[in-house]
Amino acid sequence: MSRSPFLLAFLVLIAVSAAPAQELPQNWADGTHWRSIGPSTMGGRIISLAVYENEPSTWWAATASGGLLKTTNNGITFEHQFDRESTVSIGNVCVSQSNKDIVWVGTGEGNPRNSVSYGDGVYKSTDGGKTWKNMGLRRSFQTGRIAIHPTNPDVVYVGALGRLYGPNEQRGLYKTTDGGKTWTKSHYIDDMTGVIDIDMHPTDPDTLLIATYERERDGFDTNSPSKKFGPGSGIWKTTQKNLPPP
Repeated sequence: MSRSPFLLAFLVLIAVSAAPAQELPQNWADGTHWRSIGPSTMGGRIISLAVYENEPSTWWAATASGGLLKTTNNGITFEHQFDRESTVSIGNVCVSQSNKDIVWVGTGEGNPRNSVSYGDGVYKSTDGGKTWKNMGLRRSFQTGRIAIHPTNPDVVYVGALGRLYGPNEQRGLYKTTDGGKTWTKSHYIDDMTGVIDIDMHPTDPDTLLIATYERERDGFDTNSPSKKFGPGSGIWKTTQKNLPPP
């Protein structure tokens, strides 16, 4: 009498279950190294890189919605930073070239896209990113760029892009000469135009170029701002040491 295929499969299963377990050599397990292929939560875009030029293997990578990463071995390993602050959306990161322990982060991604998150001002670290302190500009919402004086880390410029979905006053170019204790609004167009970029002259830090950007989103556009440009947009230059209000 022939046996059914189901009975044969059952007998094979019993035989396999009764066989002694095969153990892998321990050195196989010891030689296995795990690596992250995440992240498990969305980091979004890499928004900004800040390299300490005297040690180019030390740099920071800022993400749109996943905080800040630091490496001291040129990217072989990374340390997560900025995970305990009130926001993980970053617009720009900048390290002082005269002191690698002084790092600034401007929160709020500067790309005016549909999945952008807003921030709550600028943060400063004096221990290479281990701890952070909010230094103000809490209503700037999105950060375009940060620039630090090459020899005096107390002099910092912040390009505040401003609120993405409407007008607000805390946008434009801000400057501090006391490490962030106080701020001066150095260049301001109007409550719809912010600063998206700053470029400091490599040998003359009193000469700067800034780019202003007038744009706005509303609740109905998808992946493009409802206002992509406006009369406030432009490129500006200064060669003055102390920038007065416009």
